[in-house]
Amino acid sequence: MPEQSVAAEIMRAVDAGFDAQLQLSQELVRCPSTRGQEASAQDLMAHAARDFGYAVDMWHIDPDEIAKHPGFSPVDVSYENALTVVASWRPENPKGRSLILNGHVDVVPIGPEKMWTRAPFGAEIDGDWMYGRGAGDMKTGTVSALFAMDALKRAGYRPGGIVHFESVIEEECTGNGALSTLVRGYKADAVLIPEPTGETFTQAQVGVVWMRVKVAGIPVHVAHAGSGQNAIEACIPLWSALHALEDEWNLPENKHPSFKDNPHPLNVVISQIEGGDWTSSVPAWCTFEVRVGLYPGVDPATIQAQLTETIAKASKSHTFLANNPPEIEWQGFLSPGYEVPEGTPGEPLLDRCHETVFGAPLGRRSSTALTDSRFHGLYNQTPSYVYGAIAENVHGFDERVNLPSVRRVTAAMALFIADWCGLEKI
Repeated sequence: MPEQSVAAEIMRAVDAGFDAQLQLSQELVRCPSTRGQEASAQDLMAHAARDFGYAVDMWHIDPDEIAKHPGFSPVDVSYENALTVVASWRPENPKGRSLILNGHVDVVPIGPEKMWTRAPFGAEIDGDWMYGRGAGDMKTGTVSALFAMDALKRAGYRPGGIVHFESVIEEECTGNGALSTLVRGYKADAVLIPEPTGETFTQAQVGVVWMRVKVAGIPVHVAHAGSGQNAIEACIPLWSALHALEDEWNLPENKHPSFKDNPHPLNVVISQIEGGDWTSSVPAWCTFEVRVGLYPGVDPATIQAQLTETIAKASKSHTFLANNPPEIEWQGFLSPGYEVPEGTPGEPLLDRCHETVFGAPLGRRSSTALTDSRFHGLYNQTPSYVYGAIAENVHGFDERVNLPSVRRVTAAMALFIADWCGLEKI
């Protein structure tokens, strides 16, 4: 930790820059950066990083280039506008430890807009809260990383070690944005990711697999419905079988130790469904997609095998599917979980920085969602710390982030950078 007087200077500098931090956060939230539409958000972050004095590396992600990496997840969409931004601070004679600050700008769809009470991309501020898709997850966090660094400059210092600020996409689906930074060669001694953790430290997180199942039926006129095969209704026993597998994974004897106190850490969610062509025809097809969680240390290939076996077994018990088995496709997440190893030096430092700002100990959590921390953690053996502000309704209607919490977390991050990388007087 910086000495008390320096820490106080840095925290005051965070306060002094917070209005500008909110302004950039609002600009970023107003970019509707759903999948395939992230370019404007990345342009904004690249421009902001250049204004802060970073050397900016911005490139198009080439799926073929990253496909050979074990962390790659399969894609079935165009990457024409898929961009990664890495902005770097490199002192002439690095003396401190290096650090990666990672955040993502992609967001999930808004759903039916009429079910929002505020404009989904309005970035409206009401009291202590900013509203909008991505306000919590995690655009204010991404911006806070830039302003944590800026606070050091405002206080008259600069990091003594190399710092890479990564603004990535695809965190909400494949993680291939963060993966592209590894393939391009970016490494550091630690990674800090300001995801909205409710002012706690994420010690473990699940992995995720996405599966698509295609079921074919036999279409006939509804007047003769009994002579056809309803593809939509044929999916029902498959869903039941998947949830039975989910129940098995969540049995106490099957839980990962970090999730032993969570009554239901792994979720199997039937998340999207399409089927049929005409109201007065027995549906000839149905496709559904599934999101599946897995414990840290479990190979996604093991889960793929279990899911495949479950679908096959359930199909054999169905008169029609037994002779017309469903097709399975893998797209999106194919990602292992991650647990921060015990004894890494950044964890007690984060404890001290948090307590300095908050006046209370830093809590711990094991997350039933995943983040990009797995990439550097698993493939570069670099401890990756996930720590961020309070947010509500993430992925839901009227998503919002608590602004006093953002300010406090930004201050704790600035103190972390100062200690981890060391400080040089400007």
